[in-house]
Amino acid sequence: MTDSDIQDDVSLYANLFGFLGFPLSRDPVGAAADVAVLGVPYDMGTTGRAGTRSGPAAIRQASGNIRWEQARWPWSYPLKQTIQGIDCGDLVFAPGDIPGFVQALEKRATEILRSGKTLLSFGGDHFITLPLLRAHHGVYGELALIHFDAHTDTYAQGSAFDHGTMFHQAPAAGLVDPGCSVQVGIRTEYDPGSHAFQVLDADWVHNHGVAATVAAIGERVGERKAYLTFD
Repeated sequence: MTDSDIQDDVSLYANLFGFLGFPLSRDPVGAAADVAVLGVPYDMGTTGRAGTRSGPAAIRQASGNIRWEQARWPWSYPLKQTIQGIDCGDLVFAPGDIPGFVQALEKRATEILRSGKTLLSFGGDHFITLPLLRAHHGVYGELALIHFDAHTDTYAQGSAFDHGTMFHQAPAAGLVDPGCSVQVGIRTEYDPGSHAFQVLDADWVHNHGVAATVAAIGERVGERKAYLTFD
């Protein structure tokens, strides 16, 4: 039997090692790709429901449906024909060593970004965004932030490793510019005077619709390089 006799495996459940079936690579810096996927199985920053350390594996498993169908109606974007992606597995770090985790993630992300690739990271709790922002800032400079969430995560109280303080810390460190950043879908209490981010809360999005929301994001961010995050 030769390689030509073996058809591509498009099973919904078998051999789902890489996101969307992207090839695995332990050398994301040297690999030829546009996009690198990095799993970040970390949940030591969460206050309530632990378990998001299993998120990267769950996302890869769920991606089998899109790998099989290639697209979800009505979205017909030819992803595999347009983007060359690799999956470089999950970040390895010592359990319980939060400062060590932060350093490891920032270092790994910086290496991938400096190789010219777009980084797609799967958590993990939302605290992982802070070291990822540091890495992106180190390569691209100050960024706009596009943040989809129920919470603003701009709280000043709490530890430096809390999943609700990243967007208080990031502007203070000059990583993001709140003046061209936007938070979308917020549906919890927050103090509008505590930060300069534009907030399109859940009611606004519901009342104005998708097209107006996309337009408002574009108007706010403009031509700035932006970091996109979902929680």
